[in-house]
Amino acid sequence: MSFEINKSVIVSDFNLFDSWEERYEHLIDLGKSLEPLDLDFKNNSNLVEGCQANVWLVCEIKNEKLNVMGDSDAIITRGLVALLVRLFNNCSVKEIIHTNNSFLDEIGLNKHLSMTRSNGINAMIKKIHEYCLNYIKK
Repeated sequence: MSFEINKSVIVSDFNLFDSWEERYEHLIDLGKSLEPLDLDFKNNSNLVEGCQANVWLVCEIKNEKLNVMGDSDAIITRGLVALLVRLFNNCSVKEIIHTNNSFLDEIGLNKHLSMTRSNGINAMIKKIHEYCLNYIKK
């Protein structure tokens, strides 16, 4: 899958809902469907700084593609983690480093997230980008 395909699917999914209450429910459902992160990965090195809730992200690169796993101890934040897993998983590293956060505007999240959640999702995206940039530099 490519980032653009993943983004298109996510934008289409969010456009199915008329209200932000329905979109929040969709985020919560995404979080519920997220595979739980193994407890061994819930450590300080995988903890994302800048999030109000505890968020753990684990990134691995196989065949130049990102595999990202994550979890959170908060319901909506777990949904945001699941959203990013769906967005970035199996995308090429080079593609990811050239992405921006415009998809948040496309699905309307930037307008409807609290400042702390907005900061949190941006911190998660930054961690994913930094991981990919560090991989490219090797």
